[in-house]
Amino acid sequence: MMDKDKHIKSILSIIPEKPGCYQYFDERGTIIYVGKAKNLRRRVSSYFNKAHDSQKTRALVKQIRDIKYIVVDTEEDALLLENNLIKQYRPRYNVLLKDDKTYPSIVVKNEYFPRVFQTRNIVRDGSQYYGPYPSVYTAKVMLQMLKELYPIRTCKYPLTPESIAQGRYKVCLEYHIKRCKGPCEGLQSLEEYQRNIAEIKEILKGNISQISKHLYEEMQTMAAELRFEEAQKIKEKYEVIENYRSKSTVVPPTLHNIDVFSIVEYENSAYINFMHIGNGAIVQAYTFEYKKKLDETKEELLSLGIAEMRNRFKSTAREIIVPFELDISLNNLVVTVPQRGDKKKLLDLSEMNAKQFKIDRLKQAEKLNPEQRNTRILKEIQEALHLEKLPAHIECFDNSNIQGSDPVAACVVFKMGKPSKQDYRKYNIKTVVGPDDYASMKEVVRRRYERAIEEKSPLPDLIITDGGKGQMEVVRSVVEDELGLTIPIAGLAKDGRHRTSELLFGFPPVTVGMRLDSPLFHLLTRIQDEVHRFAITFHKEKRSKSQTKSELDTIKGIGEKTKESLLHHFKSVKRIKEADFNDLKAVVGEAKARTLRDAFNEQGQTKQT
Repeated sequence: MMDKDKHIKSILSIIPEKPGCYQYFDERGTIIYVGKAKNLRRRVSSYFNKAHDSQKTRALVKQIRDIKYIVVDTEEDALLLENNLIKQYRPRYNVLLKDDKTYPSIVVKNEYFPRVFQTRNIVRDGSQYYGPYPSVYTAKVMLQMLKELYPIRTCKYPLTPESIAQGRYKVCLEYHIKRCKGPCEGLQSLEEYQRNIAEIKEILKGNISQISKHLYEEMQTMAAELRFEEAQKIKEKYEVIENYRSKSTVVPPTLHNIDVFSIVEYENSAYINFMHIGNGAIVQAYTFEYKKKLDETKEELLSLGIAEMRNRFKSTAREIIVPFELDISLNNLVVTVPQRGDKKKLLDLSEMNAKQFKIDRLKQAEKLNPEQRNTRILKEIQEALHLEKLPAHIECFDNSNIQGSDPVAACVVFKMGKPSKQDYRKYNIKTVVGPDDYASMKEVVRRRYERAIEEKSPLPDLIITDGGKGQMEVVRSVVEDELGLTIPIAGLAKDGRHRTSELLFGFPPVTVGMRLDSPLFHLLTRIQDEVHRFAITFHKEKRSKSQTKSELDTIKGIGEKTKESLLHHFKSVKRIKEADFNDLKAVVGEAKARTLRDAFNEQGQTKQT
């Protein structure tokens, strides 16, 4: 039981906060439950971190021995995938689909004058199917909009060139209310009708900007004419279409008996995802890892993975979808490298799951060995900046002054990605008068590394300045020109809102690309925040001392304890100076009260003079 709990906890600790479907397995490896989630981590964790009122839910949780999940792009995709998986595996704890209905699609029939209508039945007669749609309402709104934009027929007449020429059919009410142009009587040419159908297909593929524009303009017209109720109805349709716009479907209903493979590499590992598509559903989804031995290429590893998965799952698919060309020879097998369309969407979904598997594996390894994460991030810095060695020792500088008063500087040290607080240093600026950040930085860097050379203490692998190109050049001039040292120098620049926006490196400095949600960016901003905090804290301490020193510390006979007693009682130097003699006497005694009164009187006379 302990091993089971440990295994479940390890999965819960790495499961992503993304939409997708999760599958629960019992001790025999049988799927006992399939569910969907907008946030996989939150939903799956909820089964294990609270008591459940339902007896069936408690029984389900007791039987769970393993968890697997498939990530998708949207919540709608998760809904469709859940439906496919439940119908495929019929898990014990899922609601049975008694009518076995599928989600609705829209079909463009393979006919002389094609009809366009909603259906749940997929017939392989050359017709084109679009969807499935996550709700009947979405499909109905889409069809209604298409009919308003394009006058297409709704009748079921089996139109042929011969039947039209013979005049077998007559126009119906749809023609008289201008919703159809009467192709049944030859009143509309095939070419014009096919142009409409071509545009309808583009819209159904996701290119629906035309439909959105039409609805938006109609809504604005209604509102301008003060027809607000009608405008609201148009707005509801507009929002439905916009919500559906460009959303992918998990598996297009016409795809059948296809294997999908993708590969993602990281260092000496390759992660391969396999999905088998059957009858418009993901039937199998599996990701595994190869450890490289001899620097095998992507092509070699993926070819091995294809052979392994097809054999393991006894796949008889005649087509495989892969991300690049492969030199493999399997009998009667079509290898497809899609560039766009439904098959490309399937390949993208496969790659998303391979990348997620890689991230999960790295997270698992880092939980067992936290140092591994820091080493990985430092390697990212090394690769991004093309450094000769791992930046295990990083130092960062910052200045702090307010209108030139009490100028100070600070240096923080990070070793293996962690703050080394015993190596932090504070500096009072000695040679600079006024608020001159460049001159202050020069002084501090010179003092820091002159002493390091003198004491033969370790030099950093990387220096980071809290500033842009100017600060970088100041540091370089001291480190390289004056001291003759070779230490890489980077700069962290901020945007107009004082937020870290880019990493600069090289001379002349260039921007190094990094994602703002990456661990690398988080480490660099942490270093920057730490040096800023350390400098500000030191500056506040110094400024606080200087504010009381000029008033009390210069009075002979008033020591530190007396000063603390006075400030604790009166709260400020101003109140001490304004206090009555008897009040002072009550706090510090008669002799010191007289000393204070005489000193304050003397200061007042000096100011007047």
